[in-house]
Amino acid sequence: MTRVALFQMTTGIDPAANAAAIDDAVGRARAGGAVMLFTPEMSGLLDRKRDRAKTAIRREEDDPVLATTREAARRNGMWVHVGSLAIARDDGKWANRSFVIDDKGEIRSRYDKIHMFDVDLATGETWRESSAYTAGDAVVSVETPVGRLGLAICYDVRFPALFEALGKAGCDVIAIPAAFTVPTGRAHWHLLQRARAVEASAFVLSAAQVGLHEDGRETYGHSLAVDPWGEVLLDMGGADDGRGAALGFVDLDPARIAQVRSQLPSLANRRAIAK
Repeated sequence: MTRVALFQMTTGIDPAANAAAIDDAVGRARAGGAVMLFTPEMSGLLDRKRDRAKTAIRREEDDPVLATTREAARRNGMWVHVGSLAIARDDGKWANRSFVIDDKGEIRSRYDKIHMFDVDLATGETWRESSAYTAGDAVVSVETPVGRLGLAICYDVRFPALFEALGKAGCDVIAIPAAFTVPTGRAHWHLLQRARAVEASAFVLSAAQVGLHEDGRETYGHSLAVDPWGEVLLDMGGADDGRGAALGFVDLDPARIAQVRSQLPSLANRRAIAK
């Protein structure tokens, strides 16, 4: 068994406070026997007021949350997947970027969110992620203590082609950190996470934002660990059932991947479909 930890957060508008929360979670995850910690999308800053947010968003080499997390990983001797941070780019826009940090504090991999959340919800909420962020264009996976880890972020979960590519890459685990809205979370969160696990015949680990944030938004929570058969191993709850920020643990059995892939070899049986 391989133990991992998921950090369900209610990230605010102060990067220093968010960095301190992650630092503390790394230490608690290590004490709890985890080999790797997973944090949500936008772990370092969650602020829908972009004029205010831009004063706190830094280039990668200057980002204080990334620096704190790298030091925490090194000090505790454990790996960390930072679900994502808002990072300043040279073109004047931002990247929604994941980081995989090893137990020496070194960055092993980066992934920029490919699919931008540009929607008008029935509730009246409007989101235009592409107005501030530049989309990524690369499928990314990396070897970690939990096996080959595929990277995705939040809205990416709605686009099966990305997960087909991660399945073809032989990913054992896929991370889908998120900050799902409450309406879309209630409707689709569990369904989509389980579907992506089944499609890729891989574990899915989805650390999520939860609750009412300082910028006024409310997120769904329900950080999940799902096995390759689609079974939910961990559900950390959300604001709808009185659950908030917390650290959760789950044990992953690597043998389960081979077992599912032998019982239902959808990856091996997949055929290209002519367009």
